[in-house]
Amino acid sequence: MATFAHATPERCTQLRRALTAAGLGWRDNGRQDDPQFLTYTVTDPRGRTWQVSPATDFQISPSSPGNIWQASCAALMARTPVLSARLVAEHIKDVPA
Repeated sequence: MATFAHATPERCTQLRRALTAAGLGWRDNGRQDDPQFLTYTVTDPRGRTWQVSPATDFQISPSSPGNIWQASCAALMARTPVLSARLVAEHIKDVPA
């Protein structure tokens, strides 16, 4: 069974700070108590909506333990690889029209 213990309060804070620093609007669904269901909804500079969630423990590489977030955008039919908080925010901010 997949676990989400890596989605700690500290890592959630890192993601929120990275999204804010990138100038992105965001909100979470308040499920930090159960990271399996935790989702951040992020609006990119072009008005597209992204969903950012913690990856499962199976998706996290031991060589990159800080890469725990994955983003998807239905409008673009796109999903990022598993990235760090800073890189997922930069990716969402920089995806071209």
